Amino acid sequence: MKNTVKYFAIALMAAGLVACESMKLGDAGLSKAPETSGATIDTLFASIKDADKVLVQAYYYLPYGIVTSDDSKMGSDFLESITDHFISGKHTEGDGPNDLYYTGGLSANMSGHGVGGETYRFGSEQDYKAIRYAWLFLENADRIPNADPALLAQKKAEAKMVMAICYANMVRFVGGVPILDHAVRTDDEMKFPRKTFAETIDYIVQLCDEAAPALPWKVSAADDGRLTRAAALGLKLRILCYAASPTLNSNTLWHPKADAYTCYTNYDPARWDAAKAAADEFMKEQLSNGGYALVQATPDAITGQITPRAYRLAYRSGYFDRGSSECIISIRKSNSTSYHDKHIDVQDDYGSGATLEWVNKFSWADGEPFPEDFDWENKANWPEYPFFKPDPNGTLKVGNSSFTETRDPRLYENICVPGDIWKGGSVGPAYDNAKGHGDGCPGFLMMKYVLQQNGDRSNPPHWCMMRFAEVLLNAAEAYNEADGGPSDKAYTWVNAVRARVGLPGLPEGMTKEEFRAALLLERELEFGFEEVRWFDMVRWGLTEAFTTPLHGLTSIGDKQKEATFFTYGDPSRGLPAVKLAYPDRKWYTDWDTKWYFAPIPAVEINKNYGMTQNPGW
Repeated sequence: MKNTVKYFAIALMAAGLVACESMKLGDAGLSKAPETSGATIDTLFASIKDADKVLVQAYYYLPYGIVTSDDSKMGSDFLESITDHFISGKHTEGDGPNDLYYTGGLSANMSGHGVGGETYRFGSEQDYKAIRYAWLFLENADRIPNADPALLAQKKAEAKMVMAICYANMVRFVGGVPILDHAVRTDDEMKFPRKTFAETIDYIVQLCDEAAPALPWKVSAADDGRLTRAAALGLKLRILCYAASPTLNSNTLWHPKADAYTCYTNYDPARWDAAKAAADEFMKEQLSNGGYALVQATPDAITGQITPRAYRLAYRSGYFDRGSSECIISIRKSNSTSYHDKHIDVQDDYGSGATLEWVNKFSWADGEPFPEDFDWENKANWPEYPFFKPDPNGTLKVGNSSFTETRDPRLYENICVPGDIWKGGSVGPAYDNAKGHGDGCPGFLMMKYVLQQNGDRSNPPHWCMMRFAEVLLNAAEAYNEADGGPSDKAYTWVNAVRARVGLPGLPEGMTKEEFRAALLLERELEFGFEEVRWFDMVRWGLTEAFTTPLHGLTSIGDKQKEATFFTYGDPSRGLPAVKLAYPDRKWYTDWDTKWYFAPIPAVEINKNYGMTQNPGW
């Protein structure tokens, strides 16, 4: 094999190189893998501009949490589909939630259409590609002639952060993994022993600590999308909270066969202290430098009042818009406004949808809890309309009617409820008699990233992997757990997230356990479809969330298209309002904590480079 080729072989996983779309370097993309042009190490590192192509290729392989033609985990379905938030009705060959998780069919020995349906298929994902390109940059960066030392140090730090993000992604899905200490070549001895959970966590923290000093706190608009010191400290806080959580940090093992590869195997309160110190580190920088803030709603120009829709749009900007003031880590792979179409098509083409259990967790607009026993079929017993109330001044317009939202604004931005505008400017087919209603749909649709109008998706897409809102809630969690209860700071951080959507603060005087429950609920409401709920269920061992049968809502509109009035339940067909949503999940009757971590494919273990199997698989 020619030397110029072997330098770029993606070893360990034996994965091939793929082309990606042309973008600005600041968007972390490139027209094609740099070596495919015939470049050698000498030519690639002849200038900082050329070398940056290698670094940008590392950026390109970062994990992406939205379904696309390039990133199609779970057989092109949603991670949210195996939480208590969402039910997949995809039922196509290779669909992960239906084929592997709802049926309990997942194993380490899959072949054929099951391959790729896992939450994470170790050995087939792109993390090690990113890691290898990052190492390639680090190993050769010093040969760049006349490079500005500060700029070179910054780019080296970016490479370390690429690796930190990839290892953080892997450790949450599979536990400890092999750690590469160089850019693997095809003539290397293929021995990469699996590191323990503790070693992997420590390495992620080390990378963040090494990268942070050389990175700017925030980048200019021209470099937006590049990794920053805020990203380093935010990722460090996230991973330390994860590692300190009880599934991983306990004297009681999470599985009878759990070992040091998937947890600490003991409890140490100092792990929460470390998370709290990471929170302080981030907040100290934020206090000194600013630059990050929750996007706030704009008052109406005439009335001076903030409408429910204004709160909703502020929340949307925080997760959806590139360059928003709360975006900490932005992953970009295309400028095409159609890049997320496959994600939208999954919800549009199949009878999938959000669960009533999740919908019920969103409070009334004034912060009062929505009653779990809400009497859907008897309007006379309603304290308020459950989703929209008629209002001549309302900002939701359907035909000649106007409405105002009655619930937490985040409900409508995460979930399309009966009566809301969806995807293309028309009332969404969430209700049972709607034209286009999918068989098996539990009565609600995904709204996040789909949005309401075609024009809402007219800007270049990205996946906001980490938002300032998460940093605030992670910091509050670390403080609560380390201090044995919530402090004023912890309350302030959570209440800021609530205030951004017009909700009052949490009640004072909560115990540690009460505050924890409120915080986990806040994360459910804030981070739908942002790959947060699954990991919260795992790290906190939320057995009830895995095992409780989930439900939908029968709703009948006054017309098939553009309905404005709904009844819940359908007496003509003998259907109650609350219905059990199918398919069932094997977890309801046969729960096993082995599901916390993905199985390692037997074909990877049989390569004998050092990976081992996870507990229970």
